[in-house]
Amino acid sequence: MIKVNKLSFTYPGNRKETLHDLSFEIKAGEIFGFLGPSGAGKSTTQKILFGLLKYYQGSIEIMDKEIKTWDSQIYEQIGISFELPNHYSNLTAMENLDYFKSLYTGNCYDPLEVLTWVGLEDAAQVRVQNYSKGMKIRLNVARSILHKPKILFLDEPTSGLDPVNAKMVKDLVLKLRDEGATVFVTTHNMIVADELCDQVAFITDGAIRAIDSPQVLKKKYGKRSVVVDYQKDEKVLDKEFMLDGLGKNSAFIDLLSTASSIEAIHSQETTLEDIFIRITGEGLKS
Repeated sequence: MIKVNKLSFTYPGNRKETLHDLSFEIKAGEIFGFLGPSGAGKSTTQKILFGLLKYYQGSIEIMDKEIKTWDSQIYEQIGISFELPNHYSNLTAMENLDYFKSLYTGNCYDPLEVLTWVGLEDAAQVRVQNYSKGMKIRLNVARSILHKPKILFLDEPTSGLDPVNAKMVKDLVLKLRDEGATVFVTTHNMIVADELCDQVAFITDGAIRAIDSPQVLKKKYGKRSVVVDYQKDEKVLDKEFMLDGLGKNSAFIDLLSTASSIEAIHSQETTLEDIFIRITGEGLKS
């Protein structure tokens, strides 16, 4: 659905490139995470992919067609949810969605149904100026999927949301993926990326440092061991065992059978944030 080959970009008036030779592919029905700290080039890449920034170097194909050759019909095929809410504040949520629905030529979802998916059905007739930041972000997501896009671009889709509403949005993204949509997510939240993404790319200073599935990356950079917390002589102790051959490890089996009690067993799986720091040497401040 998306093919990027040797993409580079420099903002007018700048000498330093913002993006350096990026290459990646996103398959149909895949959630692709573009992960990195603020200023890494995530949003710049996204804006180029949906046509807001031009004069790039390299090749970008959206649905087998170079982005430069698309006309306004591309916006019938893609949906965009920006990080910062941008609505008509004097209109209600329903009025906002009804207006945007009128701009599309294809079949759209019922606006109230979409508002229900993001938990805003009870505030459908409330003016957006009275919405909280989190409600505006959820309205962003609702607007981006209104016209049943084949490709969905989400910029920090759970930023500013409480855990309940963040889960609602993540579940909706997974539902859309399962129904065939391709999703491009930019975020610095590695937990969100791990929960959502089929494939992730780490970007810092405008360059991609690694691309793979979260599972493969964690297996590659993780530590294959478990730590057993157990009680002995009224003390809580711990001991580490390698996963390989664990079922035949006599010391592990002996500990399980002789300890006064087993308090917990922890796998030593790494996180995407740990991997990002290891690969790039950078933290993930927003």
